[in-house]
Amino acid sequence: MAKQRRTFDANFKLQAVRMIHDQGLSVSQVCKDMKFSETAVRCWFTQVRAE
Repeated sequence: MAKQRRTFDANFKLQAVRMIHDQGLSVSQVCKDMKFSETAVRCWFTQVRAE
């Protein structure tokens, strides 16, 4: 049985990025706390910085 892919809305992604930017947390720490892959969070962070 295939693993189902999780989806997150824009508000949720922005919240994770704010934890890194505003609170000074590392990407690794946010990923551990929220159980994400670092690749996903780094992509979200890059997208927000580009906007």
